[in-house]
Amino acid sequence: MHPVSIFWFRRDLRLNDNAALYHALKNSKSVLPVFIFDTEILNDLEDKNDKRVSFIHDTIKSLKIELENLGSSLYVLNSTPIEAFKKLCEEFSEIKAVYTNHDYEPYAIGRDTEVTRFLKEKNISFHSFKDQVIFEKEEIVKPDGSPYIVYTPYSKKWKEKLDDFYLKSYPTEKYFTSLFQTNPFYFPTIEEIGFKKSNYDIADKTPDLAVIKNYHKTRDIPAINGTSKLSVHLRFGTISIRELVKIALVQNEKYLNELIWREFYMQILWHFPHVVNQSFRKEYDLIEWRNNEGEFEKWCDGKTGYPIVDAGMRELNQNGWMHNRVRMIVASFLTKHLLIDWRWGEAYFAKKLLDFELSSNNGSWQWCAGTGCDASPYFRVFNPYIQTEKFDKDRAYIQKWVPEYQDPFAYPEPMVEHSFARKRAIEIYQKALK
Repeated sequence: MHPVSIFWFRRDLRLNDNAALYHALKNSKSVLPVFIFDTEILNDLEDKNDKRVSFIHDTIKSLKIELENLGSSLYVLNSTPIEAFKKLCEEFSEIKAVYTNHDYEPYAIGRDTEVTRFLKEKNISFHSFKDQVIFEKEEIVKPDGSPYIVYTPYSKKWKEKLDDFYLKSYPTEKYFTSLFQTNPFYFPTIEEIGFKKSNYDIADKTPDLAVIKNYHKTRDIPAINGTSKLSVHLRFGTISIRELVKIALVQNEKYLNELIWREFYMQILWHFPHVVNQSFRKEYDLIEWRNNEGEFEKWCDGKTGYPIVDAGMRELNQNGWMHNRVRMIVASFLTKHLLIDWRWGEAYFAKKLLDFELSSNNGSWQWCAGTGCDASPYFRVFNPYIQTEKFDKDRAYIQKWVPEYQDPFAYPEPMVEHSFARKRAIEIYQKALK
């Protein structure tokens, strides 16, 4: 067999406007597309009906069909990355290079370091490119070179630096003739990778321009279709961030700001990896959390006696998604009303959210708990009743998810009184921060 280069799909599950794929195709005569169902990640998923695995499996199948229409295919493996590359080196007589896109999470950094070391021993070069963000790592920093830890100046610098260069798409289609030509490779069933087929409801990856145009007016109303619901596609790279930013620049600055928040939290994770299991502000690790397991279970099940909180948790449990405004309400309730460690809530969201992204999930939970960078102050305790009046005044969202909320025989009393919980939370936080 003639020499090949490998393109390794990860969080970039598309052929169009894909940075590393573009560079692989442009610089190689024969590019073999590869995807690895990483058992290091999959083995940690307890729920074998995980909706995300079904979504990824379906997406990979569609990618494989796209590639086969171009005379190529997708080589799919189910193993650890190191074992996958050992097998690839056995299967293909000469691998010249491996191309992929950057990933910024601690596990991914360790994985890529290990893979790079192995490939170097085989005299195979490893090339990684920026693709899932507009700006990364040290590209947006303070004048003294230190990272921003407050969103507003970060976003201002982000917008100042943005120009057409950073939004230029990668015309992969010009080089599709460089794809490795082959008969279709075998594609494992979802059962063969240890999971079961699960139904999921995910919005189309084509942006709804009308929704984005009105985003600033509708984004906080959970009962209506007022958000783009593209977070899952951003998470897995089925849509290009460059495409979405170009749309946001024309349609809605508020929507653009939310895309910048995503990159802000990514650079926080990159510069401060301790946030994965510690508070960004380390003094907040001294908080004496109550961590009542029974109360946590009621929160998880949507049985707190606070309808807006319960609606959000039930939506999450059923659909693997929750409206962003409600995410803040339920997170504040867990950490402030119940004084349960934000890490418990973050871990539960990590299990359930289709759009789970470590940096955004961690950053948002720490914001709500008051423990993070640029956080909501600890004495700010969301009042679920006021939040309901502001954002679900006619109870349409609540009625959908908690239809029994007005029935005293079917719906529980509030598990804690708001004023009492607020006072208790502030006292506990103050005690820790003395």
